[in-house]
Amino acid sequence: MEKMMNVLKPKPNPQQLLRDWQRRLRQECRNIERQIRDIQREEKNVQKSIKEAAKRNDMGSAKSLAKEIVRSRKTVNRLYENKAQLNSISMHLGESVAIARTVGHLSKSAEVMKLVNNLMKTSEVAVTMQEFSKEMTKAGIIEETMNDTLDDVLDSEDLEEETEEEIDKVLTAIAGETSAQLPQAIRKEKLKQPATSEDAEENIDDEEELEEIRARLARVRS
Repeated sequence: MEKMMNVLKPKPNPQQLLRDWQRRLRQECRNIERQIRDIQREEKNVQKSIKEAAKRNDMGSAKSLAKEIVRSRKTVNRLYENKAQLNSISMHLGESVAIARTVGHLSKSAEVMKLVNNLMKTSEVAVTMQEFSKEMTKAGIIEETMNDTLDDVLDSEDLEEETEEEIDKVLTAIAGETSAQLPQAIRKEKLKQPATSEDAEENIDDEEELEEIRARLARVRS
């Protein structure tokens, strides 16, 4: 009975498919915009923490936080690229429907397939694009793609190594003036002095704060 119902159920026409896909693509773009805003808002808090760490001559924490900002900015750049490709898919789908009005059916689009494959290699939208890939393959827009790269993508996204040059640039831009005011002798003297119980407690508090900041950034990047 269920199979019969599926046979009798009319297939959506190209215009209906397009409207549904474009609506979901717009929603995905809005999600990306919201994630970018969240990351950039959290970055402002991290910049404040970097300046505070530099003022107390805790350049280790300042540099560690600068590394997190470098990673966040790379994520933002990747999100902007994702959004541009999603918009490009929507545009090409519009062209496909225009052609369908003439030939009576949706035709394959090499450009859409290329964009979908690219986005399936990006962790932020990989799962969503897998669903699009299945639907577009069924509708005849693209050919069946390989999905076994997804796990590798999700595992490898975090393997990017931030260069020392990038981190130092961020650190200099945010805390350069503050850190420049700290005499080198102070840093050396601080290293020579044995840590007191108060210093140890302060270090523990700093580490806990650092981990909390990292956790917040990881949440908004994911």
